[in-house]
Amino acid sequence: MSIDVRPASVFEDVRAVIGPKSPGATVCWCLSHRIPSRLDKELRGPARGEYVAGLCRAEPAPGVLAYDGDVPVGWAAVAPRADTTYARSRTVPHLDDLPVWSLWCLRVRPGHRGQGISHALIAGAVEFARAQGAPVVEAYPVDNGGGAVDTTMAYAGIRKNFERAGFVHAADTRSVLAGHPRVVMRLDLR
Repeated sequence: MSIDVRPASVFEDVRAVIGPKSPGATVCWCLSHRIPSRLDKELRGPARGEYVAGLCRAEPAPGVLAYDGDVPVGWAAVAPRADTTYARSRTVPHLDDLPVWSLWCLRVRPGHRGQGISHALIAGAVEFARAQGAPVVEAYPVDNGGGAVDTTMAYAGIRKNFERAGFVHAADTRSVLAGHPRVVMRLDLR
């Protein structure tokens, strides 16, 4: 399998990875950390997908997609931290005033897991951020110590995968996900 990672500018491909099976369902669409809480609560059903379609038409794209041939198999959300709720988080520390990019969501489609796609997504998200001029990329994965993480809550990624990609532990957080503490991992691109 050869995995190619590209900017997430094709809405239908984004929908295939993070959209709901039912168009009227209200699911995350990877918006909960991208938009203010009030807007996140207001967008219901198809309005969430329409919002994401607008993001896919904008520059830069809202993240990256992993492809196996022409089939979208994974997603990573990456954007300037200032444009996310992490810029104002009370549980994830703000370490400095650099124009850091945040990588906060990884999703691999069922049937494609365990094939290294999350590693390709992390690398592709870093390269995407670098191409946009990011000096640093931050991620907020769980520190699961090798324990199992529920796949529904594994969207934040796991610490060891970010370490393998060259990220270093920068800080602990007061955030807990699926019973595991989250940490701030950083990769300096300068």
